[in-house]
Amino acid sequence: MAEDELDARLQRIGQHPFRAKFRLRGRDRAVVDLRGIATVRTHAEELIARRLAPAEPRNDGRQTPYRGHPVFVAQHATATCCRSCLQRWHGIPAGRPLDEAERGYVVEAIIRWISGQYAPGRPPP
Repeated sequence: MAEDELDARLQRIGQHPFRAKFRLRGRDRAVVDLRGIATVRTHAEELIARRLAPAEPRNDGRQTPYRGHPVFVAQHATATCCRSCLQRWHGIPAGRPLDEAERGYVVEAIIRWISGQYAPGRPPP
């Protein structure tokens, strides 16, 4: 998927009333500030591989906390929190493991949202 398409999709998702409530604040923002966006990307890759990529994730639909890590907040904001949201908002079917490209797409959506929480021209560290 092209960058513009992903940005347009994230913009559309961000207009949904539930998704629009999410912001990177407090401790979640501090994690990005202290560890850097590269480390957060690594965390996102690990979390997605473990919690979202399996064909039938454990506790699907309830496996993503609302806080505790910036990736969790971003997953809710970008509708990448569970397999049903991935299917509904991103067209990635449930019931089969995510392939490498799909995992990369999810991580990129998460990192784009986190980066977008910072002022233009001042990217996360």
